[in-house]
Amino acid sequence: MVTRIVDLRSDTVTKPTEAMRAAMAAADVDDDVLGTDPTAELFELELAKVMGKEAAVFVPSGTMGNLISVLVHCEVRGSEVILGDNSHIHVYENGGISTLGGVHPKTVKNNPDGTMDLQLIEAAIRHPADALYYPTTRLICLENTHANCGGRCVSVEYTDRVGELAKRHGLKLHIDGARIFNASVALGVPVHRLVQAADSVSVCMSKGLGAPVGSVIVGSKDFIGKARRLRKTLGGGMRQVGVLCAAAYVALRDNVRKLENDHRNTKIFSDGLKQIKQLTVDSTSVETNMVFFDIVDSSFISPEKLCQLLEKHGVLAMPASSTSVRLVLHYQISESDVHYALTCIKQVINQVSNEVGQNGGA
Repeated sequence: MVTRIVDLRSDTVTKPTEAMRAAMAAADVDDDVLGTDPTAELFELELAKVMGKEAAVFVPSGTMGNLISVLVHCEVRGSEVILGDNSHIHVYENGGISTLGGVHPKTVKNNPDGTMDLQLIEAAIRHPADALYYPTTRLICLENTHANCGGRCVSVEYTDRVGELAKRHGLKLHIDGARIFNASVALGVPVHRLVQAADSVSVCMSKGLGAPVGSVIVGSKDFIGKARRLRKTLGGGMRQVGVLCAAAYVALRDNVRKLENDHRNTKIFSDGLKQIKQLTVDSTSVETNMVFFDIVDSSFISPEKLCQLLEKHGVLAMPASSTSVRLVLHYQISESDVHYALTCIKQVINQVSNEVGQNGGA
């Protein structure tokens, strides 16, 4: 019988803290669709201030936050957005920008560090003279941290250069900042400076910051006004949403400072995984709260099978590909949990190795 659970599937699995639950119970609320929920208003003002933007709006999810942002910037159907081929918006958000907004994605190859080559971004921009044939480029999207690239941080210098490129061509820049606070802590750069070049940013409160629900979009007052209207159109207008914003406010207040410890524990995990000869880890790619490891010989044990066996020990993880597994840490994973999970991974690998050896010798 499993007596200990170490949930490494994602940083979305955190449970509300007692402080969050208390804040939710005590929240002063009203109807946010009518613009009269005081807790939502206070939280949105605070996050806009932290992010260095004029205004903010709370939305149910990061996917909706990104969708609304893209659609506001690309109001004319047939617009085009330039984004990474391995970005969350392109890979994991159901093609919403196309199916709901008539926005065409123009993908540029993501480098291993999550960036896209500036020359390739510029080459992907459609010239107005060719509007008879092509979609009209209106937006560039970045992701920070970049999840599919291992939680890598995109530097402020790179973001500034993309912002300058966008302005030079009359384009807007949106940042999918689902884990932007992880990037800020890891880089030692204030979060407002990290997104200074962006016209809009979506920030997820229910990942590393640990709130139970919600994301926030920040931008200019005009942008957020349009975003509120789209939120309503998409069914994201909620009534006494201050109950959720109260938990998000606690997450912002209490949990940003915990991210550094998450990153430290992830490094410990990475170093431990490197000691297991059947696995490989690129430790240089471990910058925040994610670690990806490859199985040297996936015919020996597949990522799916490894995760199934680990679950019997109470260690929950998810395959990332046919050869790799992704582990995501968060503030409810202790250093003790890390060592326990490493022990379980070693035990499972050794058990399977022994079984393979016995079968091979039979």
